[in-house]
Amino acid sequence: MAVKIEGEQLKRLQAVELELISEVDRICRKCGIHYNMVGGTMLGAIRHRGPIPWDDDADIGFLREEYEKFREACRTELDHDRFYMQDFRDTKGYRWGYGKLRRKGTAFIRQDQEYMPYEQGVFIDLMPFDNVPDGWISRRLHFAECFLFRKLFWSKVGAKTEENPVYRQIYRLMSHIPENRVKKAYEAFIQRGRHKKTRLVRILTFPTPKHCFGYMRKWYTELCRYDFSGVRFPGAKDYDGYLSVKYGNYMELPPVEKRKTHPVSKLVLPGDEKI
Repeated sequence: MAVKIEGEQLKRLQAVELELISEVDRICRKCGIHYNMVGGTMLGAIRHRGPIPWDDDADIGFLREEYEKFREACRTELDHDRFYMQDFRDTKGYRWGYGKLRRKGTAFIRQDQEYMPYEQGVFIDLMPFDNVPDGWISRRLHFAECFLFRKLFWSKVGAKTEENPVYRQIYRLMSHIPENRVKKAYEAFIQRGRHKKTRLVRILTFPTPKHCFGYMRKWYTELCRYDFSGVRFPGAKDYDGYLSVKYGNYMELPPVEKRKTHPVSKLVLPGDEKI
C-alpha cells in the first residue's frame, strides 16, 4: 500500500534532501569538484527559491570526470556516520546508471521496488553527464544504445510492473541477463566516449526531452550560485536556456492534478521509529 507524502512529512523529507545536497556541496568545495543543480531542483531554485513544493526528490549533476572525482572523494571525505553513496559499480543489485547519496537511519522505498536487494534510505540522485556524439548518424546510434541500457537496467522492475503483457515478457527475458554482464557492457559504453569533448552531454540511462539528444555542455561548466532554501548552490548561468529545453514554459505552474509525489511503500525519516 502506497504512503502518501504530504504536509509536514513532505517538508521533513525535503529538509533531509537539503542536508544531502549540503553534504555534496561541502565535499565539492573542499576537493575542487564542479557540480550543479539539475532537473526539478534547478527549476525549484529559479521558480520557488527552494524545492518545488510538491516535489519529493532532488537532482545533482556532474560532467563525467567530475562525477568520478566525487565518487572517489566520498571514500574519504563523506560523513559516513550519516550518509552513504550508491553506484552500480559499488552496490550489488543496484540497477541504475547514475548514483544516489542516501541518509542513514531512514527509508524511502518506492512502490514496486521493495524487493531490490540493497538499502534504500532517503536519497538525492547524482547524475553523471556523458558525451553525446556530434555526428548525425553516430548521435542516433548512441541514442539507441542509451535506450537499450535504460531498459536493461529497468528490466527487473518492468518484469513485475509492466502492464502490457508483451512488454512484460520482454522485460522478463532481459532480466535474466546476468547483472555483471550488463554492468560491464555499460561501463565499456561509458569509457568509449569518455575522453572526447562534444557539444552535447546527457545522462546515459535517463530519458531526454522529445526531439532532444542532450543538453548544452555550457549548462554544466558556466555556473552561478542560486538561493535554495536559504543556501546557495551552483546552477547553469544560462538557466533560461536550460529550463526552456527541459520544461518548456517553466515558470507556469502545472495543473493541481499533476502535482504529485512518487508512490512510496515505506518512508522513515530521522526521528521516526527505528528501522
